Amino acid sequence: MRTDEMRESQNVEDRRGSGPKMALGGGIGGIILVIIVVLLGGNPQQLLQNLGPPQGGTSGPAGSGVGSGANPAQEKQAAFVSKVLGSTEDVWNELFRASGKRYVEPHLVMFTGRVESACGFADAVVGPFYCPADSKVYIDLGFYDELSERFGAPGDFAQAYVIAHEVGHHVQNLLGISEKVHALQQRASKEEANKLSVLLELQADFFAGVWANHAQSSNRILEAGDLEEALRCASAIGDDKLQMQARGYVVPESFTHGSAAQRVKWFRKGFETGDLSQGDTFSEERR
Repeated sequence: MRTDEMRESQNVEDRRGSGPKMALGGGIGGIILVIIVVLLGGNPQQLLQNLGPPQGGTSGPAGSGVGSGANPAQEKQAAFVSKVLGSTEDVWNELFRASGKRYVEPHLVMFTGRVESACGFADAVVGPFYCPADSKVYIDLGFYDELSERFGAPGDFAQAYVIAHEVGHHVQNLLGISEKVHALQQRASKEEANKLSVLLELQADFFAGVWANHAQSSNRILEAGDLEEALRCASAIGDDKLQMQARGYVVPESFTHGSAAQRVKWFRKGFETGDLSQGDTFSEERR
């Protein structure tokens, strides 16, 4: 993926290494809590590592290395994430402007291990996510190692697809789509609510494809094999693939993000058309 001509976004918050910790101090309360952890079969060493005063997030440019130990490889990756976010800003600003709307740029928060958002606390294990309550995308850069090693989906364009997908949720939020879907989910059965979640996720995949289409048209960002990287990633994180890996069997009724085939289909459609009007997953997938 060509990034030399891509600008870095100014909407990146670097909270790596500054996640929330438990404010216990060295008093009797901390000792009691350690004893309780031991009695419950927990690991007291993990608790002790978290002892210390509460810490808030630290904002800084993506390449600043704030709280990150300034690991060169990760700083390069942080700069890449910032450039991808900047590219999504350029594309969506233009698309919204063309339709007479104003695009409000989201912020992206890089964190390590655990993070507090307006949607609550989240561990890195949940993967990258978008919080509509604060209009921010959250990502632990360690996810990319897992994407490559566990899911067999390496490559910089695969990484870019992940960010573009979460930004796709921001687009849905701005367009009022998310609010309508969540209102429907409140009145739906669990199975129907899951189906609606799938349709929302597939549309975010479509929007990621739309971004890739326009970024390629304007800046020629793709190199040989890049599209295949994104499609491989979309397939690898399909619900059926993840359930088979975790359980050894598939339960379609419990899907929340869509099957591998669905995710590939909608990202590809967004990439091939670049046309927002082609992304009505709610009508097409229900036929």
